[in-house]
Amino acid sequence: MKFAVTSRGDEKSDGLMQKIKNYLLEFNLVYDIDNPDMVITVGGDGTLLYAFHHYAHRLSDTAFVGVHTGHLGFYADWKPEEVERLVIHIAKTPFKIVEYPLVEVIVRHNDTTKSERYLALNECSVKSVVGALVMDVEIKGEMFETFRGDGLCISTPSGSTAYNKALGGAILHPSISSIQMAEMASINNRIYRTVGSPLVLPQHHTCLLKPQSEGDYHITIDHLSIIEKDVKSIQCRVAEEKIKFARFRPFPFWNRVRDSFIK
Repeated sequence: MKFAVTSRGDEKSDGLMQKIKNYLLEFNLVYDIDNPDMVITVGGDGTLLYAFHHYAHRLSDTAFVGVHTGHLGFYADWKPEEVERLVIHIAKTPFKIVEYPLVEVIVRHNDTTKSERYLALNECSVKSVVGALVMDVEIKGEMFETFRGDGLCISTPSGSTAYNKALGGAILHPSISSIQMAEMASINNRIYRTVGSPLVLPQHHTCLLKPQSEGDYHITIDHLSIIEKDVKSIQCRVAEEKIKFARFRPFPFWNRVRDSFIK
């Protein structure tokens, strides 16, 4: 099996990364940074997000596993003191693949047929560079509402515990193939009105955002920050691709939610 290891870049994470690499090489696994079958990330959820985007072109061929050197993450579930156990599992034990849904974001422009396509593991957020965001929201080809406010956040189920939760969105189990749209400070009065609640859309429903006026838009795709000009529409839906996680032991989602926010 071919593997790659990435690190957050601090001294502790770099040391663990080298330790994991050396151990796996001793087990005669092949280190291949370009075409790995498995990517081990050392750091936290942010490190795994970076690795996901780096290897987004080969999601069907690559599985991810995370070691956290800080707080317990939603993606990085192995502790530093468990590294030797993890290495033996990778080298000797058949593992289970768990797949999580992603959100596909397609940005189209008024002056060209060219479009940009992005995949997000956590969420996509949309804001206006200047002033309030004013967008017509279409769901499954039908006009739903005109949103006015600070912005919109479209999240995956696994990303529902991140920015989405801070906006009052629901926490969704990653086995539910869906996306969720949450509002940021919507304007609601006698003239302007939005639904005012997060929306959960199933896999076969598409959300289309259409600006009511010309302008530049600030779009985030996980940790990536992009300024898009002359936007015609922003299309969001559940992506055909999924991220694969290598599981060597149970990693219950609701336990992670409890440990992160309650325990």
